[in-house]
Amino acid sequence: MMCSSKGNPIANTLLVLREEFDDWAILFSPDSGEAYGLNPLGVFVWKRLDGFHSEEDILQEVRAACVDVPDEAAAHIAEFIRGLVEKGFVGYELTGVGNP
Repeated sequence: MMCSSKGNPIANTLLVLREEFDDWAILFSPDSGEAYGLNPLGVFVWKRLDGFHSEEDILQEVRAACVDVPDEAAAHIAEFIRGLVEKGFVGYELTGVGNP
């Protein structure tokens, strides 16, 4: 099940994405020194964590770009994003906060 009630996921802009020649990548936090490896699908998802794409939008783009997408892809995408949230690499944009 997707986590759409939280809003759209948005990547921490302080992180550096270093893409390698084989479509894999490393996310690096200059503040903490922590690094996190991404496979090609992880890179695809990461590039859509802009606050404009919901998890459902990302799933639909994966289905359009890839062949033989398994039925459990929605759960895998949600789990991947949840893991990034736990690391502080992704958050959810707050709306309606601040001065009226």
